[in-house]
Amino acid sequence: MHLPRFLRRPGRRVSAPAVVTLTLAAGAVAVGHYLGRPPAFAQGPPGMPPGPVKYTEAREQKVQRSVTLPGSVESRITSTVASEVAGLVIELPVREGDRVKSGQTIARLRTSSLELHRQALAGQLKEAKARLDQAERQLERARELRATGVMSQSQFDETESERIAAEGRVENLTASLAAIDLDLAHMTIRAPFGGAIVARRTEVGQWIDIGGPVFDMAALGEIEVRVDVPERWFGGLRKGAGASVTFESLRGVDHEGTITAVVPKADPQARTFPVKVKISNPEGRIGVGMLAHVTLPTGGSEQVTLVPRDAVVGAGKGQHVYRINGDSKVEKIEVTTGAGHGDWVVVQGDLKSGQKVVTRGNERLMPGMAVIGEPLDYTVPPVAVGS
Repeated sequence: MHLPRFLRRPGRRVSAPAVVTLTLAAGAVAVGHYLGRPPAFAQGPPGMPPGPVKYTEAREQKVQRSVTLPGSVESRITSTVASEVAGLVIELPVREGDRVKSGQTIARLRTSSLELHRQALAGQLKEAKARLDQAERQLERARELRATGVMSQSQFDETESERIAAEGRVENLTASLAAIDLDLAHMTIRAPFGGAIVARRTEVGQWIDIGGPVFDMAALGEIEVRVDVPERWFGGLRKGAGASVTFESLRGVDHEGTITAVVPKADPQARTFPVKVKISNPEGRIGVGMLAHVTLPTGGSEQVTLVPRDAVVGAGKGQHVYRINGDSKVEKIEVTTGAGHGDWVVVQGDLKSGQKVVTRGNERLMPGMAVIGEPLDYTVPPVAVGS
């Protein structure tokens, strides 16, 4: 007979009746699971003290009528960062997926030829300034000679023209030098805003022309969720109204947003209207293209049953709450969830206002377990006004 591992220790002998008893007990547990009933010991061994939990009473309340629709995350700012000068790429210190700050270096171009050109211009400018100084001294002497009648007017005009030409030469070289300095600065390509690198458009060793693409970037600090709203709810939407956004991939994280755009032009095939909801994303956990569930206010109000979000266990079709009955034992109540309202969520199921639902410690409960409950308060959502 095959024995459990904990019975197969050297020197340990187990009688046949004991083995039969263990086998029957294991079979009973397996049958209980097969029939969908928890095993008897799920309620805890006899004499085990009740487990401590915290509970909150379900409540019925009039809330603003809303609808939950799927949406997709978009960046409020997307850009193809391009080079302002032509040059050879010598360094790409960032790569796709990296988060960068505004002004951070994302690429460098070769500067040696420009630096040599700048050096030559700087020498020419130095010579031009010397010639300008000489022309100014000559003009000053010409004024004295002209005043005494020694120099003719035509000679004076020629001297003055030479000084003006020398001054123009200095100004021209100064502007050329400033243009080279600007080009040298542009040889270091910087992020125009804080965000993420989403695509690389060049490689080290590649020549890029003026306006050549380097990286695609997307800002992630503030993002928008686009929702395609059917026509029957379009009339109740208002720019500036609040909205709630949740993500399947970020369970337990809800984001309060604001409707920033209600586009009054429907898609000709789907007959849906684009609506955009702005939400903050300071930690960058929300990526562009992620799927979202957006709860939008549609006007009016309705009477609903609310429980704290923390009371709901599971996801999708398997959601439930644990209700504390009069004998201080918990009962599993299947529910379906609706719109969220702050820390609370609308539920449908065999649940009434004033009944106690477990909000802390519910992850370790099983039906029939005895508990010691302590009340836990949550900030309730505002009561909707109107009908």
